[in-house]
Amino acid sequence: MLSAAEVAYNTRYYHTFIAYLTMQKSFINKFSELRLYFILILVSTTFMISSCSSTSEDLSDPTSNLSAKEIYSEAKDAMKSGNPEQAIEFYEKLEVKFPYGPFAKQAKLEIIYAYFLYENLESAIIAAERFIKLYPNHAHVDYAYYMRGVSRYEMEESFIDSWFEQDPTERDPESARTAFSYFNQLIKKYPNSKYNEDAQKRMIFLRNSLAKHEIHVANYYFKRRAYIAAANRSKYVINNYQNTPSVKAALQITVKAYTKLNFAKLANDAQRVLDKNYPG
Repeated sequence: MLSAAEVAYNTRYYHTFIAYLTMQKSFINKFSELRLYFILILVSTTFMISSCSSTSEDLSDPTSNLSAKEIYSEAKDAMKSGNPEQAIEFYEKLEVKFPYGPFAKQAKLEIIYAYFLYENLESAIIAAERFIKLYPNHAHVDYAYYMRGVSRYEMEESFIDSWFEQDPTERDPESARTAFSYFNQLIKKYPNSKYNEDAQKRMIFLRNSLAKHEIHVANYYFKRRAYIAAANRSKYVINNYQNTPSVKAALQITVKAYTKLNFAKLANDAQRVLDKNYPG
């Protein structure tokens, strides 16, 4: 049996251990309460920040409480009032907030012209190509083909060319070639499109421009006594740009280049063709 002193010691130890456990429990409870308190503060603060941010966004976004139809109407009104920049903002908001449905689809089509009016031709081309890819069977997809061509057509004349005289042989005719290709795709895919008449007129202008560019290159070679290169470039115009005003100039350069090269027969042949088609 334990003595009274041993019992007293063990009892004291027992109560001390219980007190330690109680203290730990109290600390754990306190810690849990503090942790819960801080979590509540964090959640409340996050909610307040989110609310303020949302309120701020609502105040800065005129479309925050508008339906898809209402945003579309705002875009149309902006276009009618001659403000394509604002129309673009509305069209883009409509696509983000209501990506599906007839209004978003129509916005994707109409934003092409808005970009064009805003003179953001690259974006107009990208928007047109996106619409063609997304809606290849749309009733008005020919309009996207047409506007893609028109936008590229307008890019043919750059800002620098309109303000400074530039040697035409230094100009890259890639925009003209690409625009011609775009219009050609429209006419081949949609032979009955109402946009074909205008597209064909633009194609004639582009073809004449491309032929004229080749003449400038041929003259460039001739002036530098690269007569074979000049003759070949002229021959390219004769073969590929028939019925353009540049054919006459191409024949004249051919005659001069072959004469310089002492190719008498070739020069005489070219002269006969020139005299027959352009007498006098």
